[in-house]
Amino acid sequence: MDRRTAAAATVGSGFTLIELVLVLAVIAVAAAVVGPVIGRTTEGLRARMEVTGFAATLRHAREQAVTTQRPHRVEVNPADHRMTVIADEEDVRLTRALAPSLTVEANPPPALTVRFEPHGVASGGDFRLASGGAVYTVNVEPLTGRVRISRP
Repeated sequence: MDRRTAAAATVGSGFTLIELVLVLAVIAVAAAVVGPVIGRTTEGLRARMEVTGFAATLRHAREQAVTTQRPHRVEVNPADHRMTVIADEEDVRLTRALAPSLTVEANPPPALTVRFEPHGVASGGDFRLASGGAVYTVNVEPLTGRVRISRP
């Protein structure tokens, strides 16, 4: 009787082909569902990073205007995907490339140039930035020169 029990135990251990196929099918379905979500999250992070860099350049220009006691302006060129920080009307201090996927619109359109004065005030402006499916608004307050990011 010992032989029968040992033989039965040997036959019963392991997985059948059907069980293996079912497990692989569940894993495939889970990967198909999770894959696109991870891709969208990555696009969202890239868009957020670009918007944060855009706002940081504006903040940097304001800080430089106050620190050096010289007016600074930021010129945004959406066609060339570039923004430039200029001091004293002609001294280019910084040029930052923008991602080709980032679209920038100013409200009003002439506000593609923001001027920061030595005492902290700014010409102000609202920028609508879009990348992927994400849309952000970057606002420069005229009275304080403060730069804010928001989602409409």
